[in-house]
Formats: sequence, structure tokens, C-alpha cells
Amino acid sequence: MLGTVGPRNGAGAPHLYGGAVASRDEIIAFCDELLDIDSFGDYGPNGLQVPGKAEVGRVATAVSAHLASIEAAVESGADLLLTHHGLFWDFHPRALTEAMAKRLRLALESGLSVAGYHLPLDGHPEIGNNALIVRQLGFEPVAGEIGEAKGRHIGKVGRREEPIPATELFELVARELEREPLVFPEGPETVSTIGVVTGAGASDIHEAIALGLDVYLTGEPSEHVMADAAEGGIHFIAAGHYATEICGITGLGDLVARRFEVEHEFLDLPNPI
Repeated sequence: MLGTVGPRNGAGAPHLYGGAVASRDEIIAFCDELLDIDSFGDYGPNGLQVPGKAEVGRVATAVSAHLASIEAAVESGADLLLTHHGLFWDFHPRALTEAMAKRLRLALESGLSVAGYHLPLDGHPEIGNNALIVRQLGFEPVAGEIGEAKGRHIGKVGRREEPIPATELFELVARELEREPLVFPEGPETVSTIGVVTGAGASDIHEAIALGLDVYLTGEPSEHVMADAAEGGIHFIAAGHYATEICGITGLGDLVARRFEVEHEFLDLPNPI
């Protein structure tokens, strides 16, 4: 196992592993292979998106690549910004908007490389967002397909040997993810199974119900989930798109830092969604 991390894993504090300088291309190749990006369809490109400096002494990570995270990475002295939500998406216009031009201009002028890892980081069995949250909440990943995206199931199903009160789990989610979740408590009083699809996975509640799970956790809610939870007899938890997708990118950053002996800092730019 590659290791588990907390939601913010020391956010804002550099993680020092020797102060070495490493090849950007070797770091990117390591991440690409680890996350097996070629086996995933996605809603935008995975891997290196903006090539900057060829050598990296400091890595920054952030949930999303946007002007604020690029500014923070440049200010921190980072040479490489690793993100979960990269710069480019299929829904973007082909012509650059002024907002996108500002992002790219700052990265290029500063020599900052930017990379993004989306569905491959959600679905990784060890450092993926879903697997980490399952373990973080005291469950162990078990067989079960949930969270279909682009032909792959990226979510994770978890089971506990000892059931716990549902109210205790709700409190644990709030503590571990450092935000008060939206909860529709419609399942059993004690729980032993959970399905997790981080980010925008509200519609996957139907898969959780079909699997007979006690709890379904995602990031964002949708209007229909209150009725779905009540009619399906399942607890629904929306713990925040941002909050549920911190752990994977911080884990990847720490893994890179240990492997290549470079510095790593997670840039915590909170988003209430």
C-alpha cells in the first residue's frame, strides 16, 4: 500500500524530503504510470498540460487549476503544480477566453509547469480520493461497482466488521473532512457498508441503493437525492466537492516528494461547494 493521508495532510506547510532537484519529465512519467492514465477516458486531458521549467525542486498541489492556484503556486516558489481538476475540459471553447489567457500567461511567464489528474486519481485503489475516504472513515474497500464515468467505475464500496451508529459516522465525516456535511438520514440506525463517489456524484445514489448499501457519500447534492434517499432507505451525505477531493492530490504530492526528494506544499484554497 502506498500510504494513506488525511484530508489536508498538513495543508499549507511544506513537506521537506531532502531539497533535491528532479526532472519534471520523470515526475510526470511517474505520475502517468502510477495512475495508469492511458486506460481512462475522461472529460479532458490527464498529465502535463503546461510545460514550464525542466527541473523541479518544489511541487505544489491544489484541487483545481485556476488563476488563484497558479498565483499561489508561483508565490510559493513551486516549479510544478499538480492538480486534480486541470486547466482544460471538453466543454471549454476552442478559442482562448481572456480568463484562460491570464492563467496560461502567468504559468508560462513564471516557468510553472501545470499537470492535472482527474478520473485516474478518483479511481486509484490506494491513493485515489474514493479509496482514501473509505479508509479514512474506518471502512475497508470491498468488491462492488459504483460511480460509472467514461466506461469505468471509479467509486469505492467499503465495509466495517463492526457496525457503528449512523450519527457517529456523520460526526466522523464532519471531523475528518473539516466541514459540516449535508445529511439525509434515511438509512438504518447502525451502518456497516458505504459507497463513496467524491465530487459530483449525486446521481450514483441509485447504484448505492441497488447494491443495498447503508450509506452513500459524495461531494455535491442534487435536488432529487432527498427523495431518492427516503425511498431507497439509505443515508445520503454530501460532504463537499472540494472537501472530498483534497486527499488524493495531497497524497500524490507527498508520494512524489518522497520518491524524488523534492519539497511539497498543498495550496488550500477552500471552496464551499
